[in-house]
Amino acid sequence: MLELASILLLFFNLSSGELVLIFAVILLLFGAKRIPELAKGLGKGIREFKDASSGIKKEIEKDAESEYEKRS
Repeated sequence: MLELASILLLFFNLSSGELVLIFAVILLLFGAKRIPELAKGLGKGIREFKDASSGIKKEIEKDAESEYEKRS
């Protein structure tokens, strides 16, 4: 959770008071029981995105390598 706060501070330049307010609003909207479920879903989504992007990267590198071998 601290890592998320650090990322938010870097990208959006939010102060700690603003972060506390955002977390309080999230807590009020979703409730304490739903927040772990939301975080788990967000983590799965991020993991799937990373896996897909690394798969695409490997595929591009493989195609570039085979193209290089064809030219040699």
